[in-house]
Amino acid sequence: MEHRIIVIVCLAALFSACNGTEQEKGGEGAAEGSLAWIEQRIVEHPGDADYFAMRARYYEALDSARLAEDDWRRTIALDSSDAHWRIALGDLYFRKLRLADAEQRFQEAIALSDTFTEARSKLSEVYLVQSRFKEAMIVANDALRLDPLDGSLYNLKGWIHRQAGDTDLAISSYQTAIERAPDLYDAYISLGMLHAARNNDLALDYYDGALSVRPESVEAHYNKAMYAQEHGRDSLALALYARIKEIDPGYPAPYYNTGYILLEHEKRVADARREFNLAIERMPDYAQAYYSRGVTYELENKLDSALEDYKLAIGLSPQHTEAALGLSRLEKRGLKVKVR
Repeated sequence: MEHRIIVIVCLAALFSACNGTEQEKGGEGAAEGSLAWIEQRIVEHPGDADYFAMRARYYEALDSARLAEDDWRRTIALDSSDAHWRIALGDLYFRKLRLADAEQRFQEAIALSDTFTEARSKLSEVYLVQSRFKEAMIVANDALRLDPLDGSLYNLKGWIHRQAGDTDLAISSYQTAIERAPDLYDAYISLGMLHAARNNDLALDYYDGALSVRPESVEAHYNKAMYAQEHGRDSLALALYARIKEIDPGYPAPYYNTGYILLEHEKRVADARREFNLAIERMPDYAQAYYSRGVTYELENKLDSALEDYKLAIGLSPQHTEAALGLSRLEKRGLKVKVR
């Protein structure tokens, strides 16, 4: 359909158009893809579902769920035979956790197109969120019978097995997923996490697989660093934390974890404190960083500073056991540690 091409092209302009002044202009003077432009097309083509779909996407970009829902309903009323519109409305319901409504729309889409795997995949996800694992697996397998080479469906099966508690089958499904689709980042991350939980060094290989797909992934770098840190590979962990700092300088965790290694493993107290300071600069309510900085002060017999940091940690996290123990140690050394 001619207008379907227009829809696809114009969706890319929606986010920039949302804040532009051109959208206030009406008629032919409106910027293509702006709300005013879309509404003018609706006036000119009131029976064309594509333009109502375009406006629904526009409203979704603004998080105006009610207006988007209204337009998806109009789209379906105008073109009731296209399963894509019901999937789009189901996606909206799913994001808003209206799971019963999402389930109905996806089932309707399946009824309209019996060979359409996307609707089955999404219906399976609805069941998965509800912990209806058996139903989720039945629908996922139905989709796989239609397209046995779809790696994303094996990735979905991995999630179902994982949430149901069968990690062996989860690993098997994720491995099949990356065999079918070597660029499935999520499957590599899941395999890394499952093998890390088993203290299996294959975790590192799977995190490397994730990084081959997304070289700048903070998640993959961080997961790999944590595995290295927890298994005595401090040099690797520190190098990975340094890389994360380059990718996302505002992320506090790599600074804290670097400080932890320097303090606990290398006894470099002053260097560790500098890292904790950097973590706190990036997240001023980082209770654990205050506690760990307090430890560095305590080790150097700067007890007043240690006291202040332990109090800050407890103030931010009243159940912080380590900070409470730190205060107890300081009290035994003669400091008044009453916490306000």
